[in-house]
Amino acid sequence: RDNVKIIIGGYPVSDDIAEKVGADAAAETAMDGVKKCKRWMGD
Repeated sequence: RDNVKIIIGGYPVSDDIAEKVGADAAAETAMDGVKKCKRWMGD
C-alpha cells in the first residue's frame, strides 16, 4: 500500500468520506482528480 494511492470521486464524495473508507483523497471532478494525482507524482 506504500506504493499505491487511492482516490475516489464524484460530486457527492467528500474528504471525510474518503478518510472513512481509507482512500488517500477525494475529487469532485475528473480534472480535480488528475490535478491531485499530478501533485502526488511531483508534477
